[in-house]
Amino acid sequence: MTIERVELGLKDAGVGCACCADPSASTTQQLPVEAGLSATLLVEGMTCAHCIASVTQELSAVPGVDDVSVALTAGGTSTVTVRSSAPVDADALRVAVAEAGYTVSDA
Repeated sequence: MTIERVELGLKDAGVGCACCADPSASTTQQLPVEAGLSATLLVEGMTCAHCIASVTQELSAVPGVDDVSVALTAGGTSTVTVRSSAPVDADALRVAVAEAGYTVSDA
């Protein structure tokens, strides 16, 4: 049996994802989101599929969250869209992202 490895090009030299980065390097910033049916979060530090899975899992556990989608920008600021059928507490979303090990940007 031969296993073929495919390089996906998602590695960014010098940039560690939150699962590998120094946990003391995180900062607290304000969440630029208004409660409603759809909220967009700008999340810093995500670099790979594991990062996406961690953030999605934590945000999906927030009461009222129906769907989470992520547009990954490896090593930069990724766009995370949270959809709900009722308003969701913005602080709960920020805490969920922090629990996954990432930072919500206000930029």
